[in-house]
Amino acid sequence: MARDYYEVLGVERSIDAAGLKSAYRKLAMEHHPDRNGGSDESMARFKEISEAYGVLSDDQKRAAYDRFGHAGVNGGGGGGQQGFHDINDIFSQVFGDAFGDVFGGRAGGRQPNGPRRGSDLRYDLEITLEQAYKGAEVDVSIPATATCDNCEGSGAKPGTKPKGCGTCGGAGRVRQANGFFQVERTCPTCGGNGQILDPCSVCHGHGQVRKTRKLNLKVPAGVDDGSRIRLTGEGDAGTRGGPRGDLYVFLSVQTHELFERDNLDLLVTVPVSMTVAALGGEIEAPCLVSEACDGQCKAPVSVPAGAQTGKTVRIKGKGMPHLNGKHRGDLVVELFVETPTDLTPRQRELMQELAQSFGDSQNPRNSSFAGKAKRFWADILGAEADSGKENVQ
Repeated sequence: MARDYYEVLGVERSIDAAGLKSAYRKLAMEHHPDRNGGSDESMARFKEISEAYGVLSDDQKRAAYDRFGHAGVNGGGGGGQQGFHDINDIFSQVFGDAFGDVFGGRAGGRQPNGPRRGSDLRYDLEITLEQAYKGAEVDVSIPATATCDNCEGSGAKPGTKPKGCGTCGGAGRVRQANGFFQVERTCPTCGGNGQILDPCSVCHGHGQVRKTRKLNLKVPAGVDDGSRIRLTGEGDAGTRGGPRGDLYVFLSVQTHELFERDNLDLLVTVPVSMTVAALGGEIEAPCLVSEACDGQCKAPVSVPAGAQTGKTVRIKGKGMPHLNGKHRGDLVVELFVETPTDLTPRQRELMQELAQSFGDSQNPRNSSFAGKAKRFWADILGAEADSGKENVQ
């Protein structure tokens, strides 16, 4: 799941706009990719920071986020669809031209009319433990932007061509003197595009439309809760010939009614009758079906004589497969000894005879416990007696 936006920026939920902007400025300066050698880690962190600020700096989006969380600002898509848009625009609006020079020109080095890479998207997918065990192919529907077919991505009405903006001279931004400083803003006439056009009737000048795309996702065997799958080029469409962004699928594994997972091991609790636990024998434990099980979903378990509740038996190679490897974990079977209920008169009679025939040798733990309890009570009674003598004196 996506991190809380307030946590990302390190601020309280009650922070005002000025404090929010100050926190963003500090973090953006620290993690900007151009100041960190363009590393993937800094890029991911910078996107996360900008995504959070892009939502919380907008009063309407912030109100929706405070009430509904990530679902309130991106339709339940998981917190990565809207936030990846216009990161460089947010940065330049907050820092202006003075900071743009530090990073080699306009924030992000993006020309207003040049190709622009599409946004990365996030999709949260819940799978079963069986799917994580065997691997699976899952059909998913991803809401993403696509190039408008009507205008072929130009944003202009078919048969027309964009014209250079006279206000900004095609730069997409205008400068305004403010005392000793010059403040750079997005051009109000062209909206930062550097061009004026007769908008396409389908995409309304954006060059893109929102569509739901269906993908067949291959989930490899051995994935765990929190695993991430990256699909290159399956994110939002780029603009002006730019490449598509990437799609990141975050996996969560449903809780299973029988099994618990511990790294590569699978844990299962199996009931055992009192007679089998006492005499020893063989029972069957459930296991997940795979080629390693020869199509069987049961595994034989040898119960040693005198087994107690909590006794574990490990079956090699019946656990989870290692991701991208041949090694498998184990199936760990925990025994739970059941006491019989609803005895018939004859059964009760036999149980009483059996109980009378038992000596301490058959109940070593009970004998040991009884000895410890006697010493405990003797110590308490002795301390009370000593206390009484002192009070009499």
